[in-house]
Formats: sequence, C-alpha cells, structure tokens
Amino acid sequence: MHVELQARGVEVGRHQVARVMGTQGLRGVCRRKGWRTTVRDQRARPAPDLVDRDFSASEPNQLWVADVTYVPTWTGFVFLAVVLDAFSRRIVGWAMATHLRTELVLDALNMALSQRRPGDVIHHSDQGSQYTSIAFGQRCRLQGVRPSMGSVGDCYDNAMAESFFATLECELIDRVTMRNSGEAKRELFAFIEGWYNPHRRHSSIDYLSPADYERRYHDSQLAKTPLVDHPKVRNTEKLPHQLLSP
Repeated sequence: MHVELQARGVEVGRHQVARVMGTQGLRGVCRRKGWRTTVRDQRARPAPDLVDRDFSASEPNQLWVADVTYVPTWTGFVFLAVVLDAFSRRIVGWAMATHLRTELVLDALNMALSQRRPGDVIHHSDQGSQYTSIAFGQRCRLQGVRPSMGSVGDCYDNAMAESFFATLECELIDRVTMRNSGEAKRELFAFIEGWYNPHRRHSSIDYLSPADYERRYHDSQLAKTPLVDHPKVRNTEKLPHQLLSP
C-alpha cells in the first residue's frame, strides 16, 4: 500500500500508512486450508530436479514453474493449472477444467509456448501424475522444454508457484463467490490478465508488476544494442543511394 501511494505521487510515511490502515480496520488476509491436487503415479519415472530450490533467473523464459490448485464454486470444484515465469513472476500460461487429467496441464503449457516461444526453458513442477505422464513428456521433448521436478510432499521445492496460489486465494478466491465454472473462468481471467500480470506489485522485483518488470528488462536490453545492429538499419549497403543521403 505504501509503494502504491508513492507511485501515485502521495507523500506519506510507511508507519503513517500502517496507522491509518489500523484505524480503518484494514489488514492482510491469510491463506485458506489446503486441498490435495498432487497425486503421484508410482509407475512413472519423474524428471530430475534441475532447480534445487533456486528460482532465480536472469532473463525471461529461462525457468518456468507450474502447479495446479482448486477453485470452489457453488456447483463444485474447478481446477486451475498455471505456468509462471520465474524471472518476472508473470503467469505466461493457464488453463481451467473440472478434472485433473493431463489435458489440464497440457493446455496451460501450450498457452505458455504460444505466447512466449522459448528457445530453451526449464519447466519445473511437482511429481503429480499429470506432469509425469507420457503425453506431457512428449510435448516437452517436441518443443525443446526441459522438465524438472521437485521431491514428493515438499512445498518448498515449488515455492514460487505456491506463493502465487497464496496470492490468488487471499486476493480473489476468499473474497469472491463463484456460482459455476463459467463465472470462475471470468473471475480468474480478470484477476490474472487484468490485475496480476499488468498491475500487481511484488517486493521481489523492485515493487513492480510482472509486465512492468519485463518491460524494464527489454528496454535495458534495447539500450545496450548498438544502433548498427538494429534490424531497421542493418545491411545499409543494399539500400538505394538516395535513401542513404542525409
């Protein structure tokens, strides 16, 4: 709240913000009780752990983390699969379904692939049967994605995805009643694409939103690029002479 007010040009101290929030009865919300969405297939061979709890990334599309959570509605649970870029905390792929079959996580992965088109990315998840399935492994090999999986029953091995789910639960699921899967999808779309990615600030990325953090990265990369290497001015010797005149 303090950072948001500063960004809007309001000069106020952190402690004053805390006092005002206290007088208005405003406070943080806590996470709900968990629900088991990870069921391991004992016959499947998991991928190695390429992350080892180190979720740092120096640029986009180096490391994606993925997981599944549940969303309650009046007509039953729907399940949400997400793919999150560790560099910016941006949700680059997501999908919803009323089941926990492999198609759910495949749809989220396919969305991430179509939006980002990575050259070589690690996809880190738990050892749920959806991620250890043959179909998911084949899709990763076809697209050059390197699967990575944490140990069984340890939330710290996928802490970044768990952190997003905590945010989702506190800021949306516990505040909004959804009657059916259609309403759930509309609310989740508005939260992820309308709020979380473009506006939600994170202390771990200099109190910027995921979109702003990536924008700053791309601007810095462009500033480092020499003018002669820019696609619009490359190979000038092939242009007509009159176009090269001052």
